[in-house]
Amino acid sequence: MATDFSAGKIPPMYREIFEACSSDGDPIHRDIFRDLLACGNLDSATLKVIWDLTGPAQGPITRTNLYKALSLIGWAQEGKVPSTKLFENFSAREYPTPRLRDLACISNAKAQIHAQASLNKLGVSYNDIKQLDTINIDLVPEKKGLILKYSEYLVSSRRFGSKVTRRYNDFFALYELLLARFPYRVVPRLPPKKILVLDSHFLESRRRALQRWLTLVSRHPTICHDSIVSFFLTDLGPDLQYRIRDVFRRVPDEFMTSDLAATAKNLLPNDCSEFANNREQVRTLVQVISRLKQLADADVERSQAYARDSEEMANQLKMLAGINPEQLTSGHWKHMQKGFSSLSQELLSVPSRTNYHASAGQISVCERLGLLLEVLVGHRDLCDRLERGLAHDHQAALAKMLSLKKRRIQGVIRGTDSESVEQLEARMLAQENIISNMELRSDFSLYCVHMETQLVHAYLETLSAIFNNFVCLHTRAHSELADLWKEVRPTVEKYFCIDETEINGANFS
Repeated sequence: MATDFSAGKIPPMYREIFEACSSDGDPIHRDIFRDLLACGNLDSATLKVIWDLTGPAQGPITRTNLYKALSLIGWAQEGKVPSTKLFENFSAREYPTPRLRDLACISNAKAQIHAQASLNKLGVSYNDIKQLDTINIDLVPEKKGLILKYSEYLVSSRRFGSKVTRRYNDFFALYELLLARFPYRVVPRLPPKKILVLDSHFLESRRRALQRWLTLVSRHPTICHDSIVSFFLTDLGPDLQYRIRDVFRRVPDEFMTSDLAATAKNLLPNDCSEFANNREQVRTLVQVISRLKQLADADVERSQAYARDSEEMANQLKMLAGINPEQLTSGHWKHMQKGFSSLSQELLSVPSRTNYHASAGQISVCERLGLLLEVLVGHRDLCDRLERGLAHDHQAALAKMLSLKKRRIQGVIRGTDSESVEQLEARMLAQENIISNMELRSDFSLYCVHMETQLVHAYLETLSAIFNNFVCLHTRAHSELADLWKEVRPTVEKYFCIDETEINGANFS
C-alpha cells in the first residue's frame, strides 16, 4: 500500500516518535516497531490488522511505515476500523495524533538491541578489531631539552591519517584521563617511566611498549571513538599534556553519558557465575601467556646472541689470517691463512640472516604475545579495581544507611523531637539515592566487564597466527642456516686438512 502523506499535515509527534525509535535515521528494528504498536493500548486483533497493513513481511520499517501505523492507531482509538480506505478517503487538515503510553519500553528495547549488536560484533573476529586503526610509533633520533634531556616519539594513525610528536608525559596524561573516563573498561598499564640514564635498549623497549599500549587503546571498540583519543592522535599544538588535561578534566565518566546506564541490568547474562569463571580463566591465561612471552623473548635473545657469536668468530678468523709468526712459515700455514680469510668472509652472512629472523620473531611473535598479555592483564586489573573500589563503596553506603535507620528508630523510641527525625529521614532519602545510583553503576560495571571479556576472547584468536608464525620462522631460519653452513663446507675441505677417521668417529656427514 503506497500512502501519500501530502494530503494532510504530519503532526510533530510523528517525527519525535520516529527519532525515538530510529538510530540516526536508520530503518526501525522490527522488535521496536512491535513494542510501539503495543503502546497504543489496542486489542490484539486490531494490532494484528495494523501490523499487517504497515509492517512489511520482509524489508526495513521506514519512516513512512511508522507514520502509517501512527495514523491507523489514532483512527482505531477514535473507533474506526483500520484499513487502507482511511487513507484514500482522508480529507482532514492533519493526521490523527494517537494516545500512547510511556515510551520507556522503546528506550529499553533499543538499548538491548544495541548491546546485543555490540556483543555480536565483538564476537565476530579479531580482524574486525584490527580494522579500527593501525598505530606506528618511531623514536625521534635527537633528544630535546636544554638541561634535562628527554625523548620524543612520532605517532602516526591510519584511521586519522595523522602524524604527531609526543613525549612520554603526553602518554601519561592520556592514560590518567582514560582511567577516569572509562573506569569500567580495559585500560592497559602504561610502561613505567625511567628517570635515570635512558640507554638505547631501554628506549627501544619502551617505544615498542608504547606502540602496543596505544594500539590497544585505538582498537578498543568503545574507547577508540572517544574525543580524548582523537585529540591525542591529531592535535598539533604545543604542551599537549597540559592542554589535554585542561580540555577534558571535567568530562564525566562513561556511566554518566551512556544510554545503557539505566538498563544495563537487563543486558547481563542470566548465569552470574560466568563472571567468576571468566575472572579465574583470565588469571590462568595471564600466567600461561606471560610464561610463553618469556620463552619467546629468550628465543629471540638466543638468536641475537648466536648472531653476535658468529660475527665474533668471523672477526677472530680474520685476525688469524693476518698472523705471520716466524716459526710458522710453512706452506701449510699460509694455505690455512687463506682458508681463515675466506671462511671469515663467508661466516659474515650467518649473523645477518640470524638477526633478520630474530627481528621477524620479535615483531610477529613476541610483540603479538605482548599485545595479548597486556589485554589479559588489563582485564585482571579491571576486575581487581572494581572489587576494591565500587564493591567497597557500595558496602560502605549500605552500612551508612543501616546506621541512619538505627538512629532513626532510636530517636522515635526515645522521643526525639520530630525535626531531628525529619532530618534523619531526609538524610536517609539522600542515602537511598546514593545506593540506587551505586546499584546502577554496579550493573553497568558488570555489563562492561562482560563486554571486555568478549574483547579478550577476540584477542585470544591471535594465538593461531602467533604460533603459525613461530613455527614458520623457525623452519625457515634453520633451513637457511643449514644452507649457509653447507656453502661453507667446500671452503673447509679446500683449505684445511680433514681427518676422515675423526670425522666419521664424530658421526658427521
